[in-house]
Amino acid sequence: MTVRVRTLRPALTATALGIAAAGLVVSACAPTTASTAPAATASDTSVASGTGDASATSSGGTSSGGTSATSSADAASPSSASPSSASPSSATTGGSSTAAGSAAPAGACAPATLRTRTPGTLTLATSQPAYEPWVVANDPASGKGYESAVATAAAARMGYARDHVRWVRADFNAAIAPGPKAFDADVNQFSITAARAKVVDFSAPYYDVTQAVVYLHKDSRAAAAAKTGTVAGLRGLKLGAQVGTTSYDAITSQLRPTTGPAAYPSNDNAVQGLKAGQIDALVVDLPTALYLTSAELTGAAIAGQLPAAGGTAEQFGMLLPKGSPVTACLSRAVSGLAADGTLERLEKTWLTRSAGAPVLR
Repeated sequence: MTVRVRTLRPALTATALGIAAAGLVVSACAPTTASTAPAATASDTSVASGTGDASATSSGGTSSGGTSATSSADAASPSSASPSSASPSSATTGGSSTAAGSAAPAGACAPATLRTRTPGTLTLATSQPAYEPWVVANDPASGKGYESAVATAAAARMGYARDHVRWVRADFNAAIAPGPKAFDADVNQFSITAARAKVVDFSAPYYDVTQAVVYLHKDSRAAAAAKTGTVAGLRGLKLGAQVGTTSYDAITSQLRPTTGPAAYPSNDNAVQGLKAGQIDALVVDLPTALYLTSAELTGAAIAGQLPAAGGTAEQFGMLLPKGSPVTACLSRAVSGLAADGTLERLEKTWLTRSAGAPVLR
């Protein structure tokens, strides 16, 4: 029997100047004026956005890639919070991007004229902590790790030298919520969905992603289910994921288990829950699943990756405040990175290929 393996690839379908997801407003670059968003702390250890609990580490839209120094007793406890209402990946529109055309002329996108939080400086955010393979050693300013490298390359394409790029930390759930932001753009495995695009902007997509199911070999029940190679075969398992993510949405909309899924405040907590036996399997994005099974979790394996929901690829985009003047300019930069092969090169450098992760039937 031939096993179909989906190869991960960066999002190369963006049009010349970017994307407008359903309800997404792509703004023209505007003259320099002061921003009214709340001040952010430049320290890499600060949380730069809103209402999230900094202790509940949010490692991204769908991924973990590591484990923080959270006590196993606290980390392994599922959240009692109800899941986010964010739409599943079938609602994304990144695959059929809308061109911004003349929305972002080069002169208006220049650092001297672009209206950023701090004139002449681009403020970027990610989670605290940030995990591999997205950010290496929790240092986004290093340019190492796929998202760190993509953000750094996009900033450079916009004309921002590294000493004019400021990194802050932002809670994932606070970032996707309505309201002012303490950053110009946040790169943190945010899947582009129609529901999210009603309250935030997204850049052109920089990565096509699938969700995957991770289990431990010592769990004979999970191992037997994984051998079926089917979505139906996994439905009897207790599954878990970070609440508010498309990984959680994939459980409820695609896997549809017979037992309600466990909702965790972060992927870090969900990983601890898997180790503690609270869940049989964990759903995360495929690059994170590959990292977890190769470097983070002993005796772990991937049951398989989920097919694209509704035939539409799930895509990551950088998140910006709704109506941001930076949106069109950043989309233009990301689309340029796709067009000249930079995204593909960075994906080959930082993300593991999907060999050994068959698509579930």
